[in-house]
This record gives sequence, structure tokens and C-alpha cells, in this order.
Amino acid sequence: MHTLAILLTLFLSLPLWGREITPAFVMQARGLVNDFVIDGLKLYVANDEGSVEIFDLRSRKKSDEIFIPPQKLSDGSLVAAKVLSVDRYKGKTLIVSTGEKGYRNVWLHESKKLQLIIPASKKIAVKEARFLDEKNFVFGTLGYDLIRYTTSDDYKVYRNQIEESAFSDMALDENRSLTASASESGQVTLTDSKTGAVVKALPPVNLDNIYKIAFRNGTVITAGQDRRVGVFPKNRKHYYIKNDFLVYAVGLSPDGKYGVYSATEENDLHYFDIHTGKTLHILKGHDSIPSTIKFFDHDGLFSAGYGHNIYYWYLKEYNTTTR
Repeated sequence: MHTLAILLTLFLSLPLWGREITPAFVMQARGLVNDFVIDGLKLYVANDEGSVEIFDLRSRKKSDEIFIPPQKLSDGSLVAAKVLSVDRYKGKTLIVSTGEKGYRNVWLHESKKLQLIIPASKKIAVKEARFLDEKNFVFGTLGYDLIRYTTSDDYKVYRNQIEESAFSDMALDENRSLTASASESGQVTLTDSKTGAVVKALPPVNLDNIYKIAFRNGTVITAGQDRRVGVFPKNRKHYYIKNDFLVYAVGLSPDGKYGVYSATEENDLHYFDIHTGKTLHILKGHDSIPSTIKFFDHDGLFSAGYGHNIYYWYLKEYNTTTR
């Protein structure tokens, strides 16, 4: 009995490293999820059925929806446009959807009104669009041009091709002053969001295509086809985590101290310490390959994959002993 008590005491005193966590709740989108953004207590979800679905996080239910006009095919028929990218800033929603002949339409939604700001007729293959401020946006194109566009005078401020490799993903820092972008070459580049000038090319860590990138508080992490998580901590030496499966998505806590990446064939997420690279928790429950991971705050995050479900993971009770 004495031995059993000692073993129980030791077990209870162990940190919860590697603890398995299941979703606190799951919300379901009408279409397959391509992207999402968190704005206050609302989640804006881009789907492949021609809309951005808006979920109220208090009720955990869909409260509204922004519909995009259907896409016209070469034979004249109409199909639902795929919404590829969504962003929010001060009550405005920035949306990228598929358009005619493989080009993209870029929309601005404000006060229940939808405005087409970049039509497919301009033949710009926009893959992703993010706000810089209320009137300025930065676009990443399939050909890896970064374009800053302003609505005040309806023109491009700059258009810089960063590499000849195809564009993969981009992320802005919390001030939207720096843009971290990545390509199929595995290179990560920091650019000045306002001018488009290259600030720094980060040391090569990924050897192949980078699927996703996260950028918070001076820290950058990447998700690689080479099964590597590239980690560039603020004011520390870069390194990588070698994974056993393709890494499709990454996310960073607001302070840049903790990261999450898609880790296994079973769609598990690994939550790890940026400074040590050590896995702290395993998030289990995804029913599809994770493609987007974004933190709500220090203790919670959302994730979605190539499916209808959006997952919320609550970490506070598990993080008590790890922070």
C-alpha cells in the first residue's frame, strides 16, 4: 500500500508533456474549408461552395454568410466559386475567389455590401490576400509576385517577384509591417509590407515545398513537404524538427513561444515549445488533413483541414505545468 501511494504521488507530480487532448468543440461549415480568420468573437470561414461563413463563437453556430457570385465556365455554365482566402480588418472582409480562365476575383465586403476590387479580367492569379490597413492590401500570386494594392487611387503601389519558384504561403506580423513568404523552393523571405523591399532571406531549412508559414512576435515556423518543421525563433538560432509524415500546417501562439504542426498520418497535431522543440501535447480528433491552424489566444486555437469541420482546442488546463 505504501509503494502504491508513492507511485501514485509520482504519477500525479509528472508534467503533462505529451498529454493527449481532444477538441473542446467542433463547428461544421457548409462547404469544404479553404481558409479562416478570427476577428474578435467571430470566425470567418472561406469554403469551396461560394461563400464565407461567419460563426459566432459564443453560440458556436453560424450567424451570417457572405455569398460570392458564381463562376462562369468556358461553356457558359455557372458553378460555385471556390473562396481561397479571407481576411478581416476593422469591419472589412477581404476575399479571394476563383474566376474565369484560372484567374482570381478579389472582393471587399463592408456594411453588407460586396465590391469587386480586382476582377479576373485583370489576369492576376492571386492565391492569397491580406490587409495592410483599411485601404491597402498585399497579394501573393501563383508566380510569387507580392503586390501591394490601394483602393484610394485604384492602382498597384508595387509588384515584386520574390523568386522564380511558385508561391506557397505568406503571413504578416502582428503590426502588418513585415511579410514572411515562402515558396516551393523551401526559401523563406521577409519583406517590408509597405515598400515590397526584401528585408531578409532566412537561412535555408526546408529542402522542398513549404505548404504553410506562421509569423508571430518575431518568430517564424514553416510546414514542409520534406517532413520538416522549420523553426526560426526570435533572437535564437534556427533549427528544424524532423517529422515522420508530411507537415501540411503550422500555427504560432501570440507570443511566439509555442507552436503547433500537423504531425501524423492520423491527422494529429503536435503542440511544442519553440525554444526547446519538445512536444508538450498531442491534439487528436481531426477527421481530415489539417491545412489551417490559428491561435485564438494563448490558451486556445482553431484548426481545419480538407473537410467541413473546424476544431477548437482548449489548452489552459494542460498548460498549467508547462509554462
